[in-house]
This record gives sequence, C-alpha cells and structure tokens, in this order.
Amino acid sequence: MAQESSNSNWWIWKVFWILLVVTGVEVILGIIKPPFLVETIFLGTKLLNHIFIILTLVKAAYIVMVFMHLGHEVKGLRWVIIAPMFVLIPYLLFILLVEGFSNYI
Repeated sequence: MAQESSNSNWWIWKVFWILLVVTGVEVILGIIKPPFLVETIFLGTKLLNHIFIILTLVKAAYIVMVFMHLGHEVKGLRWVIIAPMFVLIPYLLFILLVEGFSNYI
C-alpha cells in the first residue's frame, strides 16, 4: 500500500522541484540584481524586468499544464489555451509601458 502511494505522488514532487528552481532563480536575480541586467534598457524597461516577466509566464504555463490537466491533451488544445497568454500579456505590458511614459516625453 505504501509503495503504491509513493508511486502515485512522484509527479507532485516533480512539479514542486521545477517550480522551486524557477522561483529560486527569480529570487536570486532579484537579490543580486546583476548590473548588466539592470543597466540594459530594452523596450523602455530594464532587461531584468523582462526576465522576470518571461519566467513568470513560464511558471504560469507550467502550472496550467499540470493542474488543469492540459499536459495530456491534444497539442492544438494546449496551444489554444496557452498562446493567448504569451501574446496578450506582453502586448498589455507594452501598452502599459508606452502609455505610462508618454507624459515624460
């Protein structure tokens, strides 16, 4: 019985470690703030911010795939659900940054 229980929970630990590593990278980058990432401006904001946004989108997509059980679905269905997130969120951030700095120009 115990062996059966541990075999069925391996994916929970896999998800835990993957999310822990990605979150750890975010935290370490936030604490260290490498100068080349802070001083480099890309599309109106620091490169470090872009890295945080990308890592957050990757975590969100992984969480959706695992906990909404999309990992076992047809590839087309996965892309229909995930692609808008990777298109709309960066677009909304671009609009926010452009319009937010329009008063300063």
